[in-house]
Amino acid sequence: MKTKIIKALALCFILLVIVIMVAVFSLSVGASKIALKDILSGNASPSAMSIIYQIRLPRIVLGFAVGSALALAGVILQGMFRNPLVEPYTLGISGGAALGVALGIALKLNRFFRGSVLSLAGFAGAAVVVILVYFLSRKRGIIRMQGFLLLGVMLSYICASMMMLIMALVRAEDLQGIIFWTMGSLEQPNLFLIKLMLSVSVAGLVFSYYFCRELNAFSLGQEQAQYLGINTEKVKNNLFFLASLLTGMSVSVSGIIGFVGLVIPHCVRFITGADHKKLLISSYFIGGAFLIFCDTLARTLITPLELPVGVITGVAGGCFFIFILLKKTG
Repeated sequence: MKTKIIKALALCFILLVIVIMVAVFSLSVGASKIALKDILSGNASPSAMSIIYQIRLPRIVLGFAVGSALALAGVILQGMFRNPLVEPYTLGISGGAALGVALGIALKLNRFFRGSVLSLAGFAGAAVVVILVYFLSRKRGIIRMQGFLLLGVMLSYICASMMMLIMALVRAEDLQGIIFWTMGSLEQPNLFLIKLMLSVSVAGLVFSYYFCRELNAFSLGQEQAQYLGINTEKVKNNLFFLASLLTGMSVSVSGIIGFVGLVIPHCVRFITGADHKKLLISSYFIGGAFLIFCDTLARTLITPLELPVGVITGVAGGCFFIFILLKKTG
């Protein structure tokens, strides 16, 4: 027992060190380079400290929160469906959030109301799709997993079509805002939303960890999980809404950042194995570190311009995923 605890603590320590190293690297690079020794010693100039605390550090915190939440949601959904190709956006959550934001921009809600009304509109759109998928896929109190995926994909296409209709009708400046939001960005000025996202991410890790046994049982199939005394319907409901909350919050705060929830759990599974006690916490930290690193690339590749972080995660995650699949099949 003590050996398992020591190994778990050692794993958490290693993962935390990786996150810190990536975060410190991200703090030091950008349009204005800041020496690592000045950051670590706290002897940076006032202007450098202003850049660190007002611009880069909030992005790093948000990047960690969103990346870890998406990776966590990916692990949960892949465990539920027993399918490593399922990701948080498969269920149409991103499409609903994108449609909500597009409607908010088209109706000029961000001009009439102060605050992060577009994030609220995105979360509302995601919530509507989640509720539709949940109730339409239930039959006699039982969630049909095949119908779950199909409904999610179809609703995602419907939302995408409606968003394209909105994009065809709005003005050029509103169109630019919709397109930029759909490509994902960690440039979030609202500190309250950043803190909320981090809190939701940490709470999601704690809550999901209580379902490690159930997720491990799901890997054997739902019938076998029932034989082990697990209330599969109750567990599926809890896990579905947890994954939906993590994904909906992430998309509403940072836009659509793809591939994190697909690639990270899949890659971590090669390292830690299928045991969700290791898989959940490893994916959580590595997902956060991965998005921080991708955002750093987005800020620095073509300075002073900035690429949408969704472009970086799509290219890097897609290429890495193809490499792993080819290596596995070869």
